[in-house]
Amino acid sequence: MRFHGFFRSGAAWRCRIAFALKGVSPEFVPVHLRRGGGEQKAPAYKALAPQGLVPALEVDGHVLTQSLAIIEWLEETIPEPALLPKDAFARAEVRAFALVISADVHPLNNLRVLNYLKDPLGHDQATVDAWYRHWCEAGLAALEVIAARAAGRGRFTFGDTPGLADVCLVPQMGAARRFGTDTRVYPRLTAIEAACDELAAFVEARPDRQPDAEA
Repeated sequence: MRFHGFFRSGAAWRCRIAFALKGVSPEFVPVHLRRGGGEQKAPAYKALAPQGLVPALEVDGHVLTQSLAIIEWLEETIPEPALLPKDAFARAEVRAFALVISADVHPLNNLRVLNYLKDPLGHDQATVDAWYRHWCEAGLAALEVIAARAAGRGRFTFGDTPGLADVCLVPQMGAARRFGTDTRVYPRLTAIEAACDELAAFVEARPDRQPDAEA
């Protein structure tokens, strides 16, 4: 099992948390998203992952891409500890929370999107950061309402054990702060993040703990 990623990638961060929760330790293959114009654009990597994005997971002769697909594969092949509840409605609720992040919020701070805003569209860094914060804060505000409604279920987003929602939330909170968002205005999300930070799986998955980490 070989995992291609970048320390700062939110999508790769999700996978690292899920691997740790499931007790899986794939071989790490760094893909630097800036060096040399971006190693993800190299023909050899695009032959593996045609979108030229991280993460990618090589396993048993297959290549899996897209973080949620990788995590769902983990869930199906290593069912314990479970990241999704058994009830169909509850599973849909968790997936919806995760998709707010992975489909609506996170793509807007993807490096290729931010770079396109600067060149060729000509926006300066301050404008790009403000643009991202606007959409990030809109998404986090909605997630705060959803998480607050479920607060009685346990320490984590939807219960007393971490699941897919938490796996997606923690990297997004980190990205939000990196772009200047004050996450303290989301008390329920902040409390969930604090609960996650008490677990080794979340701590060891942090960007600064990765072998390719940079200042």
